[in-house]
Amino acid sequence: MIGDALPELSIDLTPTMVVSTALATMDYTPVHHDTALARAQGSTDIFLNILTTMGLVERYVTDWAGPEAVIRSIDVKLGVPAYAGDRLTFSGTVVAGEGARLTVEVRGRVSLGEHATGTVTLEGQ
Repeated sequence: MIGDALPELSIDLTPTMVVSTALATMDYTPVHHDTALARAQGSTDIFLNILTTMGLVERYVTDWAGPEAVIRSIDVKLGVPAYAGDRLTFSGTVVAGEGARLTVEVRGRVSLGEHATGTVTLEGQ
């Protein structure tokens, strides 16, 4: 198991996805839904909010591990913004394991570079 690679997951970051996921997480910060305001603040476009990124990291790992898996911890560092119109691609590798507990290193990349990097520890696969 240690060293196993998870299958990649690519997600198109449409403006609808960026806006709807921000609203779903009750994040009404304008940089997640107002392109003009986001650009006025120096961004290229609207971008994913943190809660969405964390949810996508969870989805990536639990899609691989299956419905019985329970996430015990997540440690994610955010990098470059994930702008609308880009594609977010996750990759992962099992880096530790003991019994039913596994730790997976996860990377989420966009065209600008690493958007999210970290580890997820889960049990019950």
